[in-house]
Amino acid sequence: MILATLNPYIIGTAAGVFTAASMLPQLVKIIKEKEAGDISIPMVLILLTGLSLWICYGFMKDDWAIILTNIFSLLVNLAMLFFGIKYKDH
Repeated sequence: MILATLNPYIIGTAAGVFTAASMLPQLVKIIKEKEAGDISIPMVLILLTGLSLWICYGFMKDDWAIILTNIFSLLVNLAMLFFGIKYKDH
């Protein structure tokens, strides 16, 4: 099987990068339009909590793919929270 020949570290890193980058188009849209009426602040807060726990888990497992991709995702979502509050009902 082709999956057996793939490096799990590369697959995990790629999955983390794509997952982390998934919010970038929304963040760009909010910044560009200066409008964030459709953003759910509670959802972003729950996501930030989950990402923080993934980072802790990554340190517990000493897995830098988990740590770095979730730190990137955390930063993107912190920016989403910031601009979501700034441009909410703007």
